[in-house]
Amino acid sequence: MEYAKVRDVTLAYDSFGDQAAESILFIAGLGTQMIRWTDPFCVELAQAGYRVIRFDNRDAGCSTHFTTHGVPDFNTLVATLMSGQRPDVPYTLYDMAADAIGLLDVLEIKRAHVVGRSMGGMIAQIMASEYPDRVRSLTSIMSSTGNPALPQAAPDVMASMMRPVPDPRVDEAAYLSVALAFARRIAGTRYTFDEDAHRALILDEVRRAYHPGGTGRQIAAMAVTGDRRTRLASIAVPTLVIHGTDDPLILPACGMDTSDVIPHAELMLIEGMGHDLPASLYRTVINAVLQVAGRTTSASDS
Repeated sequence: MEYAKVRDVTLAYDSFGDQAAESILFIAGLGTQMIRWTDPFCVELAQAGYRVIRFDNRDAGCSTHFTTHGVPDFNTLVATLMSGQRPDVPYTLYDMAADAIGLLDVLEIKRAHVVGRSMGGMIAQIMASEYPDRVRSLTSIMSSTGNPALPQAAPDVMASMMRPVPDPRVDEAAYLSVALAFARRIAGTRYTFDEDAHRALILDEVRRAYHPGGTGRQIAAMAVTGDRRTRLASIAVPTLVIHGTDDPLILPACGMDTSDVIPHAELMLIEGMGHDLPASLYRTVINAVLQVAGRTTSASDS
């Protein structure tokens, strides 16, 4: 793992493959770390001839945490937004997209294929709309546009997200039980839930870095960023939208809306996939990413 100083934050990152190859930048989702893009997934893409880069978003993993800002009060946040005012938050998704562009600057990468999942998909979309000369292609996975008319997460899923969880530094077993139950709930119905793999990943994240307040600040960043459809309509790079038909957190309608808004975007609905990327789907997703990346030309500015 390495570190890059980008504006007012330090980002933890690593990479796989030939540094001279075309780059694919992977962006993690809400409250999760770059290792959610697992080593086998990244290695397989690197073996296809790409430089694969993953990083921790601000307020996640080993990157800078905004602990001095505290955790937002969500009732106040919602009330402020409903009144038409802008809540006072430390950053928005636009700042997080600028972080990713800054990382490309540090790595001297002029243009990259950009892939994001969940909140990371929103950040990737903003990169493609606001920095069109820096993005070769866009793959948005299990994500959304910020359209307020879209259906919301299943009530029990939302309740689970907002419920306090045990501190793993005090009671690791209790934390694991809650985290595994949530992972199972959002995983979908068609693909076998690998409890051992999820347990190992959850523990890896906790032991790598545990700062739970960052998730609340990232939620606030999404809420304040709001509806991005007007800007997304300007995206001109090859775009793939991947979504699971059984996603209970960001519903399939959100993926459909994303593909409708972005001109010429291709929609790939995966039957039975939830808000999860199981190992059994790695090859499917990798092939799809390679296909959209292959629709671009010229490696000379990579």
